[in-house]
Amino acid sequence: MLFAVIFKDKPNSGELRKLHLTAHIAWLDLHQSVVRVGGSLRSELDQTPVGGLWIVEAKTKNAIHDLLETDPFWTVGLRQSVEVFHWSKAFEDRKSLI
Repeated sequence: MLFAVIFKDKPNSGELRKLHLTAHIAWLDLHQSVVRVGGSLRSELDQTPVGGLWIVEAKTKNAIHDLLETDPFWTVGLRQSVEVFHWSKAFEDRKSLI
């Protein structure tokens, strides 16, 4: 199943994000078979990210929660909240690379 995962970072945590970004990116690379697309969210392009968005392929929501708890951004306390939604992809036959 596909899921959309939306993270909100704790306020004023830009330095914490910068400090652990390399470890987070390496972690995402190790889990690319599950985390199909991932990236930061921000109001304006030049602003510090305020959270993130993933598209995840997993069997259950619980599997996603178990996985995200090993993400360096989670383990260092960057994340304020997370929401996991079932996601139905429109145009199933369209394959796109971002």
